[in-house]
Amino acid sequence: MPAQCSSCTDKRAVLKRPKTGHSLCKECFFWAFEEEVHQTIVAAELFKSGESVGIAASGGKDSTVLAHVMKLLNERYNYGLELMLISVDEGITGYRDDSLETVKRNQQQYELPLKIVSYEELYGWTMDAIVKQVGLKNNCTFCGVFRRQALDRGAVMLKVDKICTGHNADDVAETVLMNVLRGDIARLRRCTAISTSSEGEGVVPRCKPLKYAYEKEIVLYAYFKKLDYFSTECIYSPNAYRGYARTFLKDLESIRPSTIIDIIHSGENLSVREGVKMPVQGTCSRCGYISSQALCKSCVLLEGLNRGLPKLGIGKHHRLHDKILSQQPLTEKEERKLKSVDF
Repeated sequence: MPAQCSSCTDKRAVLKRPKTGHSLCKECFFWAFEEEVHQTIVAAELFKSGESVGIAASGGKDSTVLAHVMKLLNERYNYGLELMLISVDEGITGYRDDSLETVKRNQQQYELPLKIVSYEELYGWTMDAIVKQVGLKNNCTFCGVFRRQALDRGAVMLKVDKICTGHNADDVAETVLMNVLRGDIARLRRCTAISTSSEGEGVVPRCKPLKYAYEKEIVLYAYFKKLDYFSTECIYSPNAYRGYARTFLKDLESIRPSTIIDIIHSGENLSVREGVKMPVQGTCSRCGYISSQALCKSCVLLEGLNRGLPKLGIGKHHRLHDKILSQQPLTEKEERKLKSVDF
């Protein structure tokens, strides 16, 4: 006999929530999912009435669900927000060009303004060109650094007060695991934050309304709502370090579904021992973006690409920053070490 919805008890359940194990009908699941996002927004005081908010839109399930739910909740609870979409074109043929078509359809469906910024326009490079030079092993480092800055630049162009991203509970838990495995105390300390304050000129505060939403539930919400989203994985990401953390997390989740939230709560409650030296946030001497070094990661990566030294921004080469800033030539040994693409 089909299970009845455990919430309304009137309709037949169509799914079992991965997060709670409850059997729900479509309507009760939609309401539960939306209300949990609303409670996350209200409890963390993510927005103030009158603010303009840029939604980071990639065309994927997370950003599409985020755009849909933000528009719905903004109208349902009268948040008083001006919403718009911001997309980044990394220049990945056969992937990003297709997903941007989805974003453009979302713009029409949700009637929201859209701004697209591209790597080629901002940096003079596309990811296709970068991969040709650096190979497939560390290309995600370049893309992640450039995308973060590109999103900020798009937000500044639109003059938004905040950016909200589609990071979900699985993403946050994966990041906690990655930072533990790397021993990256500074990032571990801040990666579970649901919002960031403005960290300097040209940096727009960010927030994660879907921070406690399970990826499986986002997929179910998009599926049952029949949302228009792009589902292909990036063609350059098979070797990404995050993929290994994701596989490990999925294995743990299959044994204990609460693993995802448990890891997030662990990350939120970690404290750093007094006396541990932490990076001091400053600004990049070249572009003015936030950085704990003389040059920000984006400028170092770009310098390496333009000089034909792709390893310059991979690993710890801070001692070379002064040479780069003063435009001193590198030694033959330094160039040889940085030219190799076999990382």
